[in-house]
Amino acid sequence: MPRSTRGAAMQQPAPKTTETGDAAEAALRGLLCDVLGLPQSRVARFDESTQLFGALPEFDSMAVATLLTGLEERLDILIEDDDVEAEDFMTYGRLLAFVRRKTA
Repeated sequence: MPRSTRGAAMQQPAPKTTETGDAAEAALRGLLCDVLGLPQSRVARFDESTQLFGALPEFDSMAVATLLTGLEERLDILIEDDDVEAEDFMTYGRLLAFVRRKTA
């Protein structure tokens, strides 16, 4: 499967589905911790309306590229540039919906 050339991200297997969430959500939360350097306890409190891009100084354009590459690697998906819209990064809920669409 072709991969994008956005840059390297941490390679870890996709998390297993748990009672508290699905693999996509676990991967997203894990990557937000890794890429943004945020404590797990803070990311665990993110809900549908938590503001991301523009609200978190850590979440800049470089973090977006690293996050997308990490999602591709952890979830074994391909994200084309045309798939991505700025609005997908505005809130945690929008970003999670994007990840779920790509893994469906």
